[in-house]
Amino acid sequence: MDSSGTSPEGSCQNTSLETLNERLKRLYPAVNEEETPLPRSWSPKDKYSFIGLSQNNLRVHYKGAGKNHKDAASIRATHPIPASCGIYYFEVRIISKGRDGYMGIGLSAQGNNMNRLPGWDKNSFGYHGDDGHSFCQTGTGQSYGPTFSTGDVIGCCVNLIDSTCFYTKNGLHLGVAFTDLPTNLYPTVGLQTPGEVVEANFGQQPFVFDIEEYMMEWKMKTNRTIESFKVPGKHGEWQTALQQIVSTYLVHHGYCATADAFARSTGQSFEEEITSIKNRQRIQKLVLSGRMGEAIDTTMHLYPGLLERNANLLFMLKCRQFIEMVNGTDSMIRGSALRSPRSRHSSGSRNSSPSMSPVHHGSSLHNVRSNISNQSSGNSSPNRSHLTHYHTTKGHGHNDKVQGHSDRGHIDKGHGHMSQSRDSCTSNELHTISESDMNTANTIMNGTTERIETETHMIEQDMDCENEPDVISNGTSNGVCHMNGSSKEVNHTEMDIERPLSRRQLCGGNQPAIERMLQFGKELQSMSIKLKQEYGKNETNKKALQDAFSLLAYSDPWNSPMGYQLDPVQREPVCASLNSAILESHGLPKQPPLELAIGHTTECIRVMSNNGVGSCAFASLSDYLH
Repeated sequence: MDSSGTSPEGSCQNTSLETLNERLKRLYPAVNEEETPLPRSWSPKDKYSFIGLSQNNLRVHYKGAGKNHKDAASIRATHPIPASCGIYYFEVRIISKGRDGYMGIGLSAQGNNMNRLPGWDKNSFGYHGDDGHSFCQTGTGQSYGPTFSTGDVIGCCVNLIDSTCFYTKNGLHLGVAFTDLPTNLYPTVGLQTPGEVVEANFGQQPFVFDIEEYMMEWKMKTNRTIESFKVPGKHGEWQTALQQIVSTYLVHHGYCATADAFARSTGQSFEEEITSIKNRQRIQKLVLSGRMGEAIDTTMHLYPGLLERNANLLFMLKCRQFIEMVNGTDSMIRGSALRSPRSRHSSGSRNSSPSMSPVHHGSSLHNVRSNISNQSSGNSSPNRSHLTHYHTTKGHGHNDKVQGHSDRGHIDKGHGHMSQSRDSCTSNELHTISESDMNTANTIMNGTTERIETETHMIEQDMDCENEPDVISNGTSNGVCHMNGSSKEVNHTEMDIERPLSRRQLCGGNQPAIERMLQFGKELQSMSIKLKQEYGKNETNKKALQDAFSLLAYSDPWNSPMGYQLDPVQREPVCASLNSAILESHGLPKQPPLELAIGHTTECIRVMSNNGVGSCAFASLSDYLH
């Protein structure tokens, strides 16, 4: 046993299992083993008493008297062959032919008599080694192939597309043995005389016969059948329909520029206005970048009453916002963590409430120094730093630009719109922070620099910003005021930022931000209780809340069993739900026709599988979508 407590044997078994899983997935990609498990070994329960098992239930030996055919014994695999395999193959190695070599390899249905060799009864099929005959549901054999004995490897292939079966011997194809096979058959072997021993290979090892080449031939046949299918109607009608499908897909997902160009080039038109598409695009990008608070506020402003009428949707969005707070990506957390420690204590500021603008304490930002230059009044006035942060006002949320500062996210307290503001100040007195330090601060909040840079660029690049005058004030006599062509100097704070710790921290390690997150969690719990009282139990909401709160049970949520929630890919279903709700509220389809067609096709393939139509294995949507 090694230092980790794992024995070499256990390690080998784990490696073998991984290899088996990979091989089976490659051979049978269409099989969902949660619904239809593949045969992986012989069943210790589904066998006759004269059969013994060893080698992880892969090796079978005979332990009966073997006097006559009444002493025959068979065993089935653990599961039937799923139709979604399309083509299924297994091999059996003859370890010893025993006394007489009365061995049968084949297939049988559940419930067949196991005191018989395969092929002798109804829904039973076998190839026997002593005479080389095939037996198809009868005790009378037909001449088929050569005999087999010790050292030989016999393969059995079931073609679920044309319902046939053929065998191989030592890698050589012996031809079709059976036709018109029923579905739900089990791999089966039977023995009859002492000393007979065989061992199965259900994919644990590479096969002797090249079954993958045979599978590829049938996949190509299936694809040719699909591609040569004659579609009724005129070609022009289908072309127009396909163009409309593409157009509605682009519009649905907010690709407004592409949708407009495509519509003009094909003569298509779409119902929704470009402005509306851009609004949805804006909201989607906020969600996909983890800025849920802004996404919710923007939705409420642009689509009044939508979330109020969809309480469960709002609750889902709020749960996602809590997760993004843990992740450090929500605006409420990112803004507070990047603000200068002293800026929130500006005397007279109406926005200095800890709940609105918590300062950054804790271990992620170190050695924060404030160098206050008091040029005009002699007062010591704390001012905002040059780091990107979110400035709260009570306006109406228009996108505003004020000259001077580098771009800064701006949240309207009333409606949550973004603006890019730059203060007009005397540049000689500014203490700026380098781009690398800014990226470092973003890394502290989110775990990776590249993700934040990409998200911020994506949001700002696609949002249409309006130029309107704005007043930026921090509640001090030395605040910047760009009005009527005059401006006053601002005393700026310089921040030295250490490189982040390798381990990500809750809310970026910012204690006031953590307190805000916990307060938000209490409000979310209260919302859950209110929803339950008004609408009754909702298991989806209950699970969403439990899963979100469970992140707080771990010191490192990202590497916890619930850490998958923090993966950016989990934002996508939330984004899709919100986008669909917006569309539905305007009388537009909540799903584009393309996605409906894909969903219908996927379900059709699943139904084909459940009904034993083997060609479903090679009718892969991914082959056509990529």
